[in-house]
Amino acid sequence: MATNAIDQTRRMLSLVTYLRERPGARVEDVARAFGITTDELISDLHVLPMCGTSFRGGDLLDIDTDGERIWWHNADAVGSGTGEPLRLAADEATALLVAARAVATLPGLRESDRDALQRATAKIEAAAGESAGASSRLSVTFESEGGVFADVDRAIAERRRLWIRYYSPARDELTEREIDPIRLFAVGHTYVEAWCRLSEARRTFRLDRVAEIKLLDEPSDPPPIELRDLSEGLVQPSVSDPEVVVEVGPGGRWVAEYYPHDSAEELPEGGLRITLRTPDPASLKRLALRLGRDGRIVAPEELADSARDAARAALAAYDAD
Repeated sequence: MATNAIDQTRRMLSLVTYLRERPGARVEDVARAFGITTDELISDLHVLPMCGTSFRGGDLLDIDTDGERIWWHNADAVGSGTGEPLRLAADEATALLVAARAVATLPGLRESDRDALQRATAKIEAAAGESAGASSRLSVTFESEGGVFADVDRAIAERRRLWIRYYSPARDELTEREIDPIRLFAVGHTYVEAWCRLSEARRTFRLDRVAEIKLLDEPSDPPPIELRDLSEGLVQPSVSDPEVVVEVGPGGRWVAEYYPHDSAEELPEGGLRITLRTPDPASLKRLALRLGRDGRIVAPEELADSARDAARAALAAYDAD
């Protein structure tokens, strides 16, 4: 079963308490108690030493394992009621205040969240005292994606439909559409998964490609959809998707690392013959243009012809200049 970041965070918080009470606990016993594999537990243990009451060395959790047992060497130093009262250093107070003020300016932020954020900011300012002075001389401005994120987040919370103008790189055009947002997620970039009323299908939109967005009064009503497991990445081709064959030279071997594929056969002089699947073969024309002399689409024939035509048109545009 896939585990999301929230589930892992909850588990790791419980793990801290569990390990404090069981010095030298056996790896197998802890994994069994939490219903996870030993590999998952070891992965958590690699993260815990980066956590603590601050990022200063002595305040981080000093936890390690020899593969059989788990040892926590500074449990008393960070224990509740045994360490010094937590205080914000000047750099920590400045970072928190600058971030809080920037988030409070995001368009589309729910008023209840904005009010709560402003109350928290005031408390931090009071606690930090003179240390907070530097934050008033700093500011952060979010790019347009931040405003889009806030509007999508609000639409999801209030179950409202969105109107967007969206840039599609595969077709190199802007389209207008109404969408019922389902969830936000990040895989390299930030995306919204939604039910698109234009295509009457589930679609994924990258937030930095949203040119314009409006929150509508119509209620969002997406059909029941099983959410995809994104642990293996955003692009997960289906066996029913059309097959595309690309041949690349040594300078194009990166394609096999970047694109999920069915096979990659070695060619003479360091090249590769890559077979992959995609629901939108036309989108690979941009890949062909990017490869230039380092690769070409071999099949299907109509896609290869279309890529050649696109390359000729691009060259003709340069010649015209």
